[in-house]
Amino acid sequence: MKALIDNPEQLQWLRNNPDKTQIAVEEFLRYASPVYHFRRTTTRDVEIGGQQVRAGDKVVMWFASGNRDETKFDDPYTLRLDRMPNDHMTFGKGPHTCMGSNLARFEMRILFQTLIPRIAQIEQTGDLARVRSNFVNGIKRFPVRIVSQ
Repeated sequence: MKALIDNPEQLQWLRNNPDKTQIAVEEFLRYASPVYHFRRTTTRDVEIGGQQVRAGDKVVMWFASGNRDETKFDDPYTLRLDRMPNDHMTFGKGPHTCMGSNLARFEMRILFQTLIPRIAQIEQTGDLARVRSNFVNGIKRFPVRIVSQ
């Protein structure tokens, strides 16, 4: 919702394209990654991006950084709900894909399909307070005013 308040043209796009909600959900996930990072311990020696990593080294994957990779995404700091393809890494990849990813996508799709047609206007009415965490990108308080249709 914060992204839509900050980008009203994207809110209008979503209103005009309710059949494209799933595409929009993928962009919301890329744009506002809910988890900052994951750390893993390597099990064998490997080279990643020209950097030698030894077995037992700690490796950190920064989701927000990967989801803003300029070699992978055109204009990565801009919310574009029609972005396709959108091969973001919000839920990880391969065997480390988040088990709850399909549920999260489903919940987001239902939220936007249900809420967007019912609101005429939404505006932030106070300061946004984030969760104090270096792991979770969460919002603790987000006062808004909604005018219904």
